[in-house]
Amino acid sequence: MSSRATDPVIHTRRLVLRRVRPEHDFAGMHAVLSDPAAMAYWATPPHDSADQTRDWLAAMAATQPREGDDFIIEYQGRTVGKAGFFRFPDIGYIIDPALWGQGLVAEALVPVIDRAFTLHRLEQIIADVDPRNAGSMRLLEKLGFAESHRAQATLLIGGEWCDSVYFALSRESWPARTA
Repeated sequence: MSSRATDPVIHTRRLVLRRVRPEHDFAGMHAVLSDPAAMAYWATPPHDSADQTRDWLAAMAATQPREGDDFIIEYQGRTVGKAGFFRFPDIGYIIDPALWGQGLVAEALVPVIDRAFTLHRLEQIIADVDPRNAGSMRLLEKLGFAESHRAQATLLIGGEWCDSVYFALSRESWPARTA
């Protein structure tokens, strides 16, 4: 992947957020993307081959700055997930289930959301969540997202129709939440 002026490395208290390096990140992301628990509410079934993960990482690396702003999450020197925008304005995140409940995704999302509103000048960020994913809905609400609507049978994943709960966060509401 070529380096761009907008290729930041973001340091939080416990994390490093950076652009994907497909070969470097393969093992960590394949472990997450092939884990049935991690993928229980994702838009695709767990990866059952290395090629699926390689293709996923290549697509992440190919995202152009005008299209999205996606980051690998490193924790204690390990690739453990991703947070950001594969395509604006839809935010997405996934992390190793062994790290759930520690506040790491919220820690990763705050600077990613800040960049979306300040650098990319998004007016609104949206998220699509499986209604069975109570943890993700709580996380979004904690960050100031509000439920905008629900829809049935929005995604066919592994032969099963899944519903969606949509959340939105406006640029105007974000500074109030962080103040």
